[in-house]
Amino acid sequence: MKLIIVESPTKAKTIQKFLPNDYKLYSSFGHIRDLPKSELGVDVENNFEPKYVIPTKARKTVTELKKLAKQADSVILASDEDREGEAIAWHLVKALNLEKKDSQRIVFHEITKPAILEALENPRKINQEMVNAQQARRILDRLVGYKLSPFLWKKVVKGLSAGRVQSVAVRLIVDREKERQAFKVEEYWSLEAELLSKKDTDLPVLAKLNKIEGKQLEKLHIKSEAEAKDIQEKLKEAKYVIKKIETKKTSKSSPKPFTTSSLQQTANRWLGFSAKQTMTVAQQLYEGLNLKGKGQTGLITYMRTDSLNLSASFIGSARDYIQNKIGQEFLPDQAKSFKTKSKGAQEAHEAIRPTSADLDPEEIKESLNPQQYKLYKLIWQRSLASQMKNAEALATSIDIEAQNTPYEFRSSGQIITFKGYLKIYPEKSQETQLPELEKGEALDLKSLEKKQHFTQPPARYSDAGLVKEMEKYGIGRPSTYSPTISTIIARNYVNRDESKRLFPTDIAFVVTDLLINHFPKIVNYQFTADMETSLDKISAGEKEWPQVIASFYTDFIENLEKKYEEIQKEEIMPEKESDETCDKCGSKMLIKTGRYGKFLACSNFPDCKNTMPLEKKSEKEQAEIDELQKEHAGETCDKCGADMVIKTGRYGKFLGCSNYPKCKSIKNIKDKNDPQADITCPLCQKGNIVKKFSRRGAFYGCSNYPECKNAYWGKPLEEKCPQCGSLLVESKKGVTCSDKGCGYIR
Repeated sequence: MKLIIVESPTKAKTIQKFLPNDYKLYSSFGHIRDLPKSELGVDVENNFEPKYVIPTKARKTVTELKKLAKQADSVILASDEDREGEAIAWHLVKALNLEKKDSQRIVFHEITKPAILEALENPRKINQEMVNAQQARRILDRLVGYKLSPFLWKKVVKGLSAGRVQSVAVRLIVDREKERQAFKVEEYWSLEAELLSKKDTDLPVLAKLNKIEGKQLEKLHIKSEAEAKDIQEKLKEAKYVIKKIETKKTSKSSPKPFTTSSLQQTANRWLGFSAKQTMTVAQQLYEGLNLKGKGQTGLITYMRTDSLNLSASFIGSARDYIQNKIGQEFLPDQAKSFKTKSKGAQEAHEAIRPTSADLDPEEIKESLNPQQYKLYKLIWQRSLASQMKNAEALATSIDIEAQNTPYEFRSSGQIITFKGYLKIYPEKSQETQLPELEKGEALDLKSLEKKQHFTQPPARYSDAGLVKEMEKYGIGRPSTYSPTISTIIARNYVNRDESKRLFPTDIAFVVTDLLINHFPKIVNYQFTADMETSLDKISAGEKEWPQVIASFYTDFIENLEKKYEEIQKEEIMPEKESDETCDKCGSKMLIKTGRYGKFLACSNFPDCKNTMPLEKKSEKEQAEIDELQKEHAGETCDKCGADMVIKTGRYGKFLGCSNYPKCKSIKNIKDKNDPQADITCPLCQKGNIVKKFSRRGAFYGCSNYPECKNAYWGKPLEEKCPQCGSLLVESKKGVTCSDKGCGYIR
C-alpha cells in the first residue's frame, strides 16, 4: 500500500479517483505541528530555535497517520506547492518520523489525472529553503505578536494584539480615514449642453463646457451658482458651430489571466465577494467538486499565485475552443504571454485558470452552488479572454464653439467596432453614439443645464482596494492578503460600513498612533516590504533565516524594553469628563476608550464599576429592547435568582444578570426564526443547539452547557449525514458532516 497525505478530505477524494486501489489517500487537515499557544515557543537565546508541538485538535490525526505510515510501503507527501504546503510536508516528516522511511514529496498545480500521474513519476525532495522561509515568517510573526501584544495590554487595554503585517494593513486604513477627516469639501459647477444636428434630430449631442478663452477649464473653475448662471445667460443666444472633429482607432488589450491579487480585486468589484469569500470558494474549486456525470473534479489550478504564466497545454486547448466555439475571427495569429511585475513572483508557476478550457461553466452550473458558479465562470471567462484578440473601437471627440463668446464645448463618443475578447469577458465598456457631423456644421441648442457638484474625500478601501494597495507597497504575499483582512476585522481594528468598505475603529487610531510614534519599523511600509523581500531571499537560498530574524529582533526588543519604562498609560489613553452623571452613585462619568470603542465609565472606580454606552440608543433600538424585555419578563438568573435584563454586546442582544458585576451570568436570546433553535442536542438529548459567541467568532453549542459541551463551528441543519448519521452543518465548503473524520460533503 502506498500512502498519499494531502491537507483536506476533499482534495483526497478528488485525487483518489485517478489512482489504483493500492494507493490510500489520507488528510492531515492542514498543519499538524505548530508553535505552542501558551508560551513564546522560540528560544531567542539559541539562534531562535522554534519549539513545535502537536496541537490537541491534530493529535488524533497524527496517531492515525503514524499507524498508516507503518503499514505503507512508501509515504507520498502531496501538500500544496507553496511555502505553506512545503512546511506542512516537512512537519509531517518530523511528526511521523519519516526520515528513515521511504518517503517522497510530490507537487502539482492542478488536480487532474495527467498532473497527478506526472507528479508521481517525478517526486522530489522537500525544499528546505521554502520551509525555512515559512518558518522565518511564522517566528517573526510570533515574536511581534507575543512580545508587543502584552505591551499593548499594559499601556492601552487588555485583549489587543499586534502583528507584523496586520498592523501595517490597519495603518493603511487609519491613514485613509485621517485623509477623509481632514478633507475639506469644495463646491463647483459644470455646464452641459444638449445640441441637435439638423440632419438627425433623434440623436442628441451631449457636450460639456471645456474651455474658456482657449484655456482648458479646470475642475474647480466655476465655484458658485451665480458664476454658473452668469455663463448660462451669456450662452443662451449663442450660435453653436462644430470647430473640430477628431476620430481615431483605439484598441483595448485583452486582460491578463488572474493572479491571487487580481482575482480578489475583480471578484470584489464584479461579484461583491470579500477577499476571504473569494479564497474560500476558490479553494473548493481547486480541491474538486462532485460534477454530474463526471464525479469529483478539480475545476481550477492552484489559487495562491502571483505568476501570469499559462501552460502550453491550456493555451492550446483554449485556442481550439476559441476557434471552434467562439469564432476564428477572435483568435490571434499567435498565443499571448504575459510577464508579472510583482516583486519576487515565485509563489507558484502558473496563473489561476480552469483545469480544462472545455469545461464550460454553463454545462456544470447545476453541480455548483451560486457562489462557486459565479467565481468559476469569472475565472473561465478571464482565462479564455486572455488568449483572444484585442477589442477595437472608434473614439470621436468634437469641439463645439459658442460663437461670439469665449466658451467652447466638447463632446466625446465611442463605438465598439470589433468586440474581440469582450465577446466572452464583458467588461464595462460604454458606447456613446454620435450622429454624422461635419466640421463647420451649425447645431441647435435644445437645453443648457448648470449642475452643482462637491469634491469627494478619498473613498474608504474595499477589500479590492486594500489588496491592491498592499500589493503596491509589497506588503504580504498572495497567501497572506485574505487572512490579513480577516484578522484585522476579527480583532476589532476594522469594521465594514453600509457599502462593505473598511473603516478603522476608535482603538485602531490609538494603537496605530502608538506604533507610529514608538515602534515606527513595525508599521513602516518600506520596512515591511523589505522584510518580505528577505523572506523571498531565504526561499531562494540567498539568505539564512536566523540572521534575518536577528537583524529585526535585536533592535525591536531593546526598544520594547525602553518603551515599557518611558510610556505611561495616561499618555496613550487620556480620559475626558462628560456631562453625564452616574445613575448608580451620582459621580461624574468619564469618556474612556476600550477595546470595542469609546464608552462612559464612573469616575468613582473602583468603588463604582458602572459603565454606559457613549451614544444613546435611538427610539427604534430602545423600542426593540423594551419589546424583548416584555417577552422575557419574569426570567431569573440560574446562579443567583436575580432578574435577567436585556443587554447589548459586540455580537448583539443577550440576557444578562441584573446583579452584575457581582454575578456575571448571561444567556443567549433564542431566535424564533432560527431553525436550529429547535434542534435537540444529539449528544445529551436534553438541551437545544443555540448560537453562541467566542473570541474566534460565532459558533453553535448545546444550551445545556457546562453539563454538555457539544459544539459546532458550522450552522447545524435538521438533517443527518447519509454516511455516518452525525448532524450536517453549513460550513465554508458547503454542506458537510459535523464529524471531521467522515469527510462527507454535498
